[in-house]
Amino acid sequence: MPRCQKPAPASPWAGSAVFALAFCVSSLSFTATQAIAQSATAASAPASGASAPPPPPPLQADPNLIVPLQISRTFPTTALRGELVLTQPPEVTLNGKTARLAPGARIRGENNMLVMWGMLIGKKLKVHYTIDTYGLLMDVWILRPDELAQLWPTTPAEAAKWTYDPLKKTWSK
Repeated sequence: MPRCQKPAPASPWAGSAVFALAFCVSSLSFTATQAIAQSATAASAPASGASAPPPPPPLQADPNLIVPLQISRTFPTTALRGELVLTQPPEVTLNGKTARLAPGARIRGENNMLVMWGMLIGKKLKVHYTIDTYGLLMDVWILRPDELAQLWPTTPAEAAKWTYDPLKKTWSK
């Protein structure tokens, strides 16, 4: 017995997901238009004896409960502390000496987000930094005041003499 063949779709988009999505969007916009028209007629109709309840008061935050989000950052033990001035990138001044940023250098701000070096030109920044195998600055973290209060080595010689506690994430002499 021969089988019936399905007719070809009238449009090349008729059986596709794009067509289905367009159909759904058009039906949703039609439904939204109807809902707006119904709410407008309901608002203009007189109330049937009962008054609507008053709206709730606006929410107000308690200033005692607001706590700023402080992300605890973990710096590598190879990081050193220094003062950085971006002069004409990739050239920088690190601890009063000329240095250079690596091609893939990352500068992270106080909130640990990447910062574009163009925003930092001419500013003196207290930072933690790492140096790659070629002697170029690879990772730079701009420090917050709470991080500046912690003891951190400024030279590789200090890092060799001091001890690092990985649980507390602090250095001690």
